Amino acid sequence: MGHDLNTIVNYYNDPGDGSQPTPVYVGSTHVTNERPVNPVSVTVADVTHQESNYTLDTHGFQFHTHKTGIQRDDFFKDDQIIKTIYYHECEDLLKQITGAANTKAFDHKVRYGPTSWHSLTNNNTQSRGPLHRAHVDQSYDGAEIRLRQFFPDQAQELMKRRWQIINIWRPLSTIHKDPLALADATTVPDSDLVPASIIYTRTGKRSEQWTVKHSEGHKWFYKYRQEPDEVVLIKCFDSDQSVKARRTPHCAVKDGQEDGGEAEGNRESVEVRLLVFY
Repeated sequence: MGHDLNTIVNYYNDPGDGSQPTPVYVGSTHVTNERPVNPVSVTVADVTHQESNYTLDTHGFQFHTHKTGIQRDDFFKDDQIIKTIYYHECEDLLKQITGAANTKAFDHKVRYGPTSWHSLTNNNTQSRGPLHRAHVDQSYDGAEIRLRQFFPDQAQELMKRRWQIINIWRPLSTIHKDPLALADATTVPDSDLVPASIIYTRTGKRSEQWTVKHSEGHKWFYKYRQEPDEVVLIKCFDSDQSVKARRTPHCAVKDGQEDGGEAEGNRESVEVRLLVFY
């Protein structure tokens, strides 16, 4: 493909002694992520002009053209617009694409900070940037934690039918650095996934994600110079065990040809996380 990347994916550096990964600690103003990484050289293939070959159930991700009614600047300064108008847009879009009976947007992240945002000493959540570590937002247990968090009285009944967690990721300006790489879910077996805790220090609550160990069979993809009207849907969980793609590791990667240093500015994106019910 035209703009394949030879780059680095930061996998989890598993000590091999059975110990649990270091938790990520999320406070009101600071995120601490000190998990050791194993940087591995990979080729990330460009999907441009072949986007329709990749779907949620065959690969775990899916590209779609969708124009939002929200102005770019509002994503940076007005959380309420995101939680009302944009959440509703995302819920409707997922119903349209998946045929789901119901969807609920429950969280979002706007990222516009530097690549090295984790190393900032103060208030790094105010400069949240791309995440250069292969991960899935929820493990299988972590997905149930999220479901019970938002539907405590209905969760047991909802789990009797197919349900999912899907993210909608959108650039807020053309991506020239730190593009989002997506793994073909079918090339990443469960044995390469390690459950890892996220601790919310303000409340003491815990969630659980997958961190990812390297394996030679993994295949990675991205969209070259992805535009704001080109969203990508990322499947984080699917209760249907018969589906080929149940969860998709993803992370930011560096593009040595495109990265223009700080002169290019930081990557800008918004990601909304949704529970999906059938």
